[in-house]
Amino acid sequence: MYPADQRDNWYAGQGRWSDVPASDWNDWHWQLRNRITTLAQLETLLELSPQERAGCLFAAHKLALAITPHFFNLIDPLDPNCPVRRQVIPHIDESVVAPGESADPVGEEGTMPVPGIVHRYPDRVLFLVTDRCASYCRYCTRSRLVSNAQSYDFHPELEQGLQYIAAHPEVRDVLISGGDPLLLSDAKIDALLGRLRAIPHVEFIRMGSRIPVFLPQRITPELAAIFRKHGPIWMSIHTNHPKEITRELAEACERLSLAGVPLGNQSVLLNGINDTPEIMKSLVHRLLMMRVRPYYLYACDLIEGSTHFRAPIQKGIDIIRALRGHTTGYGVPQLTIDGPGGGGKIPINPEYVQAIHDGIVELRNFEDRAYVYPSGKQMPDPTPELRE
Repeated sequence: MYPADQRDNWYAGQGRWSDVPASDWNDWHWQLRNRITTLAQLETLLELSPQERAGCLFAAHKLALAITPHFFNLIDPLDPNCPVRRQVIPHIDESVVAPGESADPVGEEGTMPVPGIVHRYPDRVLFLVTDRCASYCRYCTRSRLVSNAQSYDFHPELEQGLQYIAAHPEVRDVLISGGDPLLLSDAKIDALLGRLRAIPHVEFIRMGSRIPVFLPQRITPELAAIFRKHGPIWMSIHTNHPKEITRELAEACERLSLAGVPLGNQSVLLNGINDTPEIMKSLVHRLLMMRVRPYYLYACDLIEGSTHFRAPIQKGIDIIRALRGHTTGYGVPQLTIDGPGGGGKIPINPEYVQAIHDGIVELRNFEDRAYVYPSGKQMPDPTPELRE
């Protein structure tokens, strides 16, 4: 068990900002106004390694630096290898572009019929509604777009996107993302969800957001009421490490759940951050305690400058094997590679099926014990064979 797995031991409080009035600390607008966004600010709060300092200077040309006070409190200021620190503080390795990496690693640009709409799968679209986030993950797949550090000049075309969805009756599923859609005002979120609900063929509305993790103060009763009004609105949050699971995040998830929002989690497999069974088991257990279903464990996309983040896919397979049978099935995410260049999500699993032949399936279970199962109508041998 990872230390402090019990909910009563999860991090909470104002940390370095203990002198700030609670009314300010709990105001999401205050959190945004007081983000750490410059090298000078960072250097007053912790000692940067030379590689981090150089990375901060490079970040202005790749992906902006921004860390909310809430999330900054989770960083170990004495450890450059802190798993939270590595996710949000730039490193000079981001400047190294390896063969196969690209600015658009999953081929979104090629399936964007109108600005902000990615239509790759037959019955669903991705609707990009903003280019801003509360904090910026250094391995971000949309580094080209979010924060505008690369002068991508993305301007959300909400009306054009809504018109496209309304004109395509095959679209039954809309995933709202960005940037982070929960940075929109309550009024804009209310209007957007209302417009989508008014389209007869839209059956399923989802949001992808890391706001509950970076900025749990944003999940206000007023926002929860908007989700209840237009529900069910499904939401995938994004946590990668047990340290990110705070009591404030748990309270935000509780508020969303009680508003009828089904919650899932998407993690990215990151080298030296969460690439062990022990860390992932702790993470999924904490998620389940918050009513959040572990959904995907993604291989890190081939975004430019991400080599230092990418873990061998075998580590991901080993993690799934270590979870399967050793914790509840609700806690086992689907390991997935988003096919480079636009192939879509491809599931990756341990090899439990050994062979299929002569009317049987040869299987191995989580303990690596062998079994056979009839693949047709009749078992060749009336007694199933257990092969030790």
